[in-house]
Amino acid sequence: MYIIYTLIYIYIYIYFFFLNTERTRALIIFLNIVIHIIVHINLKVCPTFFFFFFFLLISSVLYNHIQLSSNLMSGCDYSLFKDGIEPMWEDERNKRGGRWLITLSKQQRRADLDRFWLETLLCLVGEAFDDHSDDVCGAVVNIRTKGDKIAIWTTDFENKDAIVHIGHVYKVRLGVPSKVIIGYQSHADTATKSGSTTKNKFVV
Repeated sequence: MYIIYTLIYIYIYIYFFFLNTERTRALIIFLNIVIHIIVHINLKVCPTFFFFFFFLLISSVLYNHIQLSSNLMSGCDYSLFKDGIEPMWEDERNKRGGRWLITLSKQQRRADLDRFWLETLLCLVGEAFDDHSDDVCGAVVNIRTKGDKIAIWTTDFENKDAIVHIGHVYKVRLGVPSKVIIGYQSHADTATKSGSTTKNKFVV
C-alpha cells in the first residue's frame, strides 16, 4: 500500500514541479508531511479517502491554472460533463433532458460569474444533489455580449421530482435570493422556440 502512496506522491511532485508556483509548492510540502505520517506511525488510511484527496488536489490546481470565465472572450464556452456525454443536445443522454438556467447581466460578470461557475463545478464533482445526482449530465457556462449564462443539464425533463430537487439545491448553493426565480427548460423546447425566450417547464 505504501508503494502506491509513494508512486502517487512522485507523480504529483513531478507534475507540480513544472508548474513552479508558491501554492503548488506548499501543496507538495503538505502532501510530503502526510506521506511521512502514514509511513512512520503506520496509520491505516482508507484508500478511497486517499484517492479522493488526490482527486481534489489535482482538480484545485487545474482550476487555478485555467482562465477564469470572466476573462474569456465573448462567444466562448466552458463545459464539464460526465464521461461519455457530449455537451450537445443530440447526445443520447441529453436529447430528452433540459437545463436549469442562470442568466447574468453584464454587471454580474465581474461580481458573480466566476463564483457561480465554481460553485456549479463543486456541485457536480461533489454530487450535491443526493439521490438525484445520477440525473445530472453536466454543466455549461456561455460567455455572451448581451449576458452570460450558466446551466446545469439533466437527462430527463419528465422526471419532475429529480428536476425540482436539483433546482432547489442549486439555487441555495449559489446563494440566489428566494425572491429571484430561476427556470428549467427542456432542450426540445429550446431547439424549436419561435421567439427569443423558451417557456419554463419548472421554476424555483
